[in-house]
Amino acid sequence: MPVLLFLIDTSASMNQRTHLGTTYLDIAKGAVETFMKLRGRDPASRGDRYMLVNFEDAPFGIKAGWKESHATFMTELRNLQATGLTTVGQSLRTSFDLLNLNRLVTGIDNYGQGRNPFFLEPAIIIAISDGNKLTSSNSVQDELHLPLTTPLPGSELTKEPFRWDQRLFALVLRIPGNASVETEPLGGVPPDDSPITPMCEVTGGRSYSVFSQRMLNQCLESLVQKIQSGVVINFEKTGPDPPPLEGNNRELARTSGSGPQPWHCCHKLIYVRPNLKTGVPIGHWPIPEAFWPDQNSPTLPPRSAHPQVRFSCVDAEPMVIDKVPFDKYELEPSPLTQYILERKSPHTCWQVFVSNSAKYSDLGQPFGYLKASTALNCVNLFVMPYNYPVLLPLLDDLIKVHKFKPTLKWRQSFENYLKTMPPYYIGSLRKALRIMGAPNLLADNMEYGLSYSVVSYLKKLSQQVCFPSQASRSAGEVGASL
Repeated sequence: MPVLLFLIDTSASMNQRTHLGTTYLDIAKGAVETFMKLRGRDPASRGDRYMLVNFEDAPFGIKAGWKESHATFMTELRNLQATGLTTVGQSLRTSFDLLNLNRLVTGIDNYGQGRNPFFLEPAIIIAISDGNKLTSSNSVQDELHLPLTTPLPGSELTKEPFRWDQRLFALVLRIPGNASVETEPLGGVPPDDSPITPMCEVTGGRSYSVFSQRMLNQCLESLVQKIQSGVVINFEKTGPDPPPLEGNNRELARTSGSGPQPWHCCHKLIYVRPNLKTGVPIGHWPIPEAFWPDQNSPTLPPRSAHPQVRFSCVDAEPMVIDKVPFDKYELEPSPLTQYILERKSPHTCWQVFVSNSAKYSDLGQPFGYLKASTALNCVNLFVMPYNYPVLLPLLDDLIKVHKFKPTLKWRQSFENYLKTMPPYYIGSLRKALRIMGAPNLLADNMEYGLSYSVVSYLKKLSQQVCFPSQASRSAGEVGASL
């Protein structure tokens, strides 16, 4: 069920009139209603939740949050007035805090225990503004700054204010007051040069510089297509480029260039599709944390919103064995997917790693691989058990050679593997072994790797957010308004 949050600029400058005779605020309100009509064509829109935030200080800027009905959303939208300052930073922070309010209750972020792409709450923030200078009660700013402090408990667990399933898009209105004879830009709508653009890009979104009503409609059509169930990942190459394939001159020319190439580092979605039977995503394995859990540590290191997944361009065999589950996610098209598809090698793969996820290795052990589909029409990320090149042959032997009756030597090899596996994989591995028909290989008392103080803190946070009256006064005020 995607959340669609509209952040509407209600600074006084939104009262300026365009050559169409309408104000920027009128155009913003109309854009929201047009978006909803376009989105309504998709049957999946029945589960949408709409939220509305403006540029007033919190909690007054939250016009429709988690508790308000769709009718309230529409009434508040129509009643918006442009009277304040251009406080984009504070309003964005309020918007992210609003989206993040329930995450600690649901445990969706699974802090310290691996990131599960199949636990997600897709959200898109659509900011509509005139791109004027950023103003506060005492200054004018050239750069966008989000407040570092927030009343939301547990916000220090993620370095950024957003999460990997939340993207920001901005419609920056540049429609002139006088009818223009200048031709509009050819092709797609260009990004804007206002301070909100870098913030959009870092979340995996983008901005649009809107010069006419026609361009605005084009942007709204584009935004409706952006409503995808998925999470944003940073993919970055580690090690040397692959050798060029024989007979592929275009690919040879591409790889022979010195220096960084666009495909070396991509910041893109992986699509997380719902299961056809249940209607919700189903998965088995996490993406590992960028640290090895320490049972003596009283706190968790803060996590980056987007995992940094490194891929090695050494061709490897795409391993899969019967009865051992794996997860498969399609990558959003990018220079990386284009490069892999042009190599036309659907029977080899590139392993993926998260640095510092292993106990004794900087790069970590492979937790999956990137592979072109057999039809060469997309690239998929396969998420496997941690250090799967060691585990899968062991499990294959258990099934085919030992007939689920492991020898002492096999058990020793399995114990050695478990020492290299982050302890938070225990739950996923136990489920996988049960599916295989080998439920008794893991001891029931194996630890998950988090210290008692961390577990207690996470439990306390979930109760704080759930019962705002027991939290700090400021957090309670935010919770009550949301």
